[in-house]
Amino acid sequence: MSVEAFSLSSLSSFFIVIISLLTHPSASAPDSFVYGGCSRLKYAQGSPYESNVNSILTSVVNSASISIYNNFKIAVPGSSQNDVVYGLFQCRGDLSSSDCRDCVARSVSQLGVLCAASTGGALQLDGCFVKYDNTSFLGVEDKTVVFKRCGPPIGYDSDSLTRRDGMLAYLAAGGQFYRVGGSGNVQGVVQCVQDLSVSKCQDCISEAIGRLRSDCGSAAWGDMFLSKCYARYSERGDYSKRDSNDEDNDTERTLAILIGVIAVVAFVVIFLSFLLKKIEKKGGK
Repeated sequence: MSVEAFSLSSLSSFFIVIISLLTHPSASAPDSFVYGGCSRLKYAQGSPYESNVNSILTSVVNSASISIYNNFKIAVPGSSQNDVVYGLFQCRGDLSSSDCRDCVARSVSQLGVLCAASTGGALQLDGCFVKYDNTSFLGVEDKTVVFKRCGPPIGYDSDSLTRRDGMLAYLAAGGQFYRVGGSGNVQGVVQCVQDLSVSKCQDCISEAIGRLRSDCGSAAWGDMFLSKCYARYSERGDYSKRDSNDEDNDTERTLAILIGVIAVVAFVVIFLSFLLKKIEKKGGK
């Protein structure tokens, strides 16, 4: 399993924070962490900019109750052009309104901790994406790779690779902001941020799928997140559950190793204690 993160080009000063795959919840949960980033620039506490950030994040959560996507430009009365904040949110296309709102609310809550006092921030959970910044990014196509990961190689299997490539070709030709597809035990999903035009969305998805093929090769599953779209697939029949199995196996291996180490340490302690007592007895004689 490989995990890679790259800077967010829309904010050159962004840094990426990646949480270990062994510590976050299963990817089947909408609130599973994927990646996040924050601007290095900070705003002053109590400033108009802080009020605008709070307003836009509140608007994001409220809007998520009635829509899976919306964007905002907010400036409170009395603030300058430099204090304007732009933001958006988007939920995965298959989420209900209640799940969408819960996911966005959790994302905003995590952003408040991850990006405290940052002038810009972005957070991708499995089921939703939230971003804000002081420079407008709305409608701007951005094909920078921000996060990718590939599963273990399955070796050369022409039938499996043919099904995967056919499914990815179907997804690439969809012309939709959200699309799922499958072929045999292979399933996949693509999604664009809806501030893009249809043509820009198509271009972004084609780039994500092309990179997924080239970077993940014959991997059992793969994720490719660009700044404004993503593509994901799995050879197991349900891409959203692939990490759950991997994490269970990793957890079992980790526990087995820990138990083995504890057993060895206990044996060494008992053995040394026995030797010390024996030496003490000899010394007493």
